[in-house]
Amino acid sequence: MKFTDGYWLLREGVSAAYPAGVLDVTVGEGALTVHAPTVPVRHRGDLLKGPLVTIDCTAPMPDVIGVRITHFAGGEDRGPHFAVAGAAHGAVAAVGSDEAVLTSGDLSLHLGLRKGWTMDFRAGGRTLTSSDAKAMGFMETAEGGHYVREQLRLRVGTSVYGLGERFGPLVKNGQTVDIWNADGGTSSEQSYKNVPFYLTDAGYGVFVDDPGKVSFEVASEQVSRVGFSVAGQQLQYYVIHGPSPKEILRKYTALTGRPALPPAWSFGLWLTTSFTTSYDEQTVTSFTEGMAERDLPLSVFHFDCFWMREFNWCDFAWDPRVFPDPEGMLRRLKERGLNISVWINPYIAQRSPLFAEGKAAGYLVKRPDGGVWQWDLWQPGMGLVDFTNAQACAWYAGKLEALLEMGVDCFKTDFGERIPTDVEWFDGSDPERMHNYYTFLYNKTVFEVLRKHRGKGDAVLFARSATAGGQQFPVHWGGDSESTWESMAESLRGGLSLGLSGFGYWSHDIGGFEGLPDAGLFKRWTAFGMLSSHSRLHGSSSYRVPWLFDEEAVDVLRHFTRLKLSLMPYLYQAAYQAHTEGVPMMRAMVLEFPDDPACAHLERQYMLGGDLLVAPVFSPTGEVSYYVPEGTWTHFTTGETVTGPRWVHETHDYLGVPLLVRPGAAVPVGAGTDRPDSTWADDVTVRVFRPADDSRTTVRVPHPDGSTATEVTVVREGTALRADSSDPSLPWGVEVVGGPSARADAGTGSLTIGLSGL
Repeated sequence: MKFTDGYWLLREGVSAAYPAGVLDVTVGEGALTVHAPTVPVRHRGDLLKGPLVTIDCTAPMPDVIGVRITHFAGGEDRGPHFAVAGAAHGAVAAVGSDEAVLTSGDLSLHLGLRKGWTMDFRAGGRTLTSSDAKAMGFMETAEGGHYVREQLRLRVGTSVYGLGERFGPLVKNGQTVDIWNADGGTSSEQSYKNVPFYLTDAGYGVFVDDPGKVSFEVASEQVSRVGFSVAGQQLQYYVIHGPSPKEILRKYTALTGRPALPPAWSFGLWLTTSFTTSYDEQTVTSFTEGMAERDLPLSVFHFDCFWMREFNWCDFAWDPRVFPDPEGMLRRLKERGLNISVWINPYIAQRSPLFAEGKAAGYLVKRPDGGVWQWDLWQPGMGLVDFTNAQACAWYAGKLEALLEMGVDCFKTDFGERIPTDVEWFDGSDPERMHNYYTFLYNKTVFEVLRKHRGKGDAVLFARSATAGGQQFPVHWGGDSESTWESMAESLRGGLSLGLSGFGYWSHDIGGFEGLPDAGLFKRWTAFGMLSSHSRLHGSSSYRVPWLFDEEAVDVLRHFTRLKLSLMPYLYQAAYQAHTEGVPMMRAMVLEFPDDPACAHLERQYMLGGDLLVAPVFSPTGEVSYYVPEGTWTHFTTGETVTGPRWVHETHDYLGVPLLVRPGAAVPVGAGTDRPDSTWADDVTVRVFRPADDSRTTVRVPHPDGSTATEVTVVREGTALRADSSDPSLPWGVEVVGGPSARADAGTGSLTIGLSGL
């Protein structure tokens, strides 16, 4: 939200009060409390004027410093609040003659005490960012609104990322971003997943700890500052020091929650009935049999909205006119080795039998007059489940448990963005703060049902809406894209932005949701989709089985599905890293190469894990331009090399896509290409790409439950390559790409390969 008219003036009707200097500082245990008048104190008469700014500075964990800015403290705290973790550490607060300092790990906050207002965040001997004159303040509008605002300075050349799944430019500099969940598709400034956290390539990130509407001005209102404001009397934020972007994400997700590890089967191909298409068991069977007949590995079948009767969403009952034997149908599908997903949402239509049940029990969100809140936008007369009521959560969960008992394996948790503010919540929560936070409670409720029923390692969602902390309940997909080249590109921007906001896994509708893609677009989107963390064929009014496009589409889907399945030992280790460290599987180039200025704005390519570079083709001609960082990279499928740093322009047929391996990488490849959850370590080959002299690389090969099956350490010593396995009982192999290879039988823990001539 903009409050100023240019640099010098305020907008008409706006008044502002800024800290003019520090009056006093109180030192606590690893904390500082600062009182700052908003007028210079020249004599005692100035002490009678307000406002007085109270700033509480804390350090919840190493390299993280929190700042809470307060005007009036007498208001009722109705919640909700993000859950923010802490860790005991030796934070130190001290006051000297010139400044007060709070130190947390390598990060320190410095408050000037002599003259004016200065608050710097420093690390590594330099200032990362600062709040200086007329940055922090209380802003009042002509309409009577009261806002707390902060502005943090940007160093020259600093790029800002994150703020959720945003479909515009990856670098947020110059943008106004309101953190307010909306069902706006993938082609607008609105977002399904708003996260009040931004990451920079200058050694720090900032998390604004407010679940309500946070308005960000990212080098837009003041071009050398990031401003953020909230309505009300208090603003809490945390500065998180990296110094690298990866370290910032590790610490941010330690603060707000790490992603769960999805089950291995979820990384295979998902096929859906699509949205408004007609389907019954015969249609579903024709799809699954058609995939099998064409040798297309399929892991998950998803039933979209119309598995339930029209106008009954949600009653969680199979439409008996279309599915007279749902238990038998699910059993028959599972006999094919498929997992089953069904669509749900948190809205209860008036015609649903559950509406009267929920109303009578008080499980639906109410209007201020005590009646059930309703509207007709989506389902006629629909109400909204009140997840602030523990009994309502249990009621909703019970409906899902019945489906799980029937044979359903996971849920697509759609919607959760259109949450009203003219309501009263069961627990008394502030409606404005609940608008974004609702999705956290919704997905948490469903995820916990899955964990309870299926076990900790076998729970997975396919969720659309999210906010901070929602990364704990994967997976998330990009919402309603259009079947266009432009929408394919904007989908990737959204996924990379979400990954830079702490979310580890992400998917999208292959071919686009709205409209019918032509065969060329479908085939290009297939390559992109199968080289994403999760892969789903889904549409709105048309099916997405490949043979309806052309026969080559079948070949393309088979090729890239089997490629992904062969990479599962590598991909699941990347997934495990997302789970344990908060580093996403699909990584914007800046995350892996923060010191390469050419990577700062790259948004049409990404790293899949730490070693594979993917550049989807976004043109009907097959032409693609992409940037290769320093070193000699190798095309994974052809073995051709490209030496960077430089831009590359190529043309690919439909079975090709730029998929390059980082110099010196060792990539574990499985022998099985028919399912994602095979026992990879039983027959793994470690493919080694251009190992440097005296290099040493250790590759972890996981079991499908995430535990370590074996580790292979590869060492180059002059003209020889030695590889050692931590579990000699397993057969394994090593291949030097472009050179020799060797296989080990069970009982062989070490291999040596000569590299003469390479």
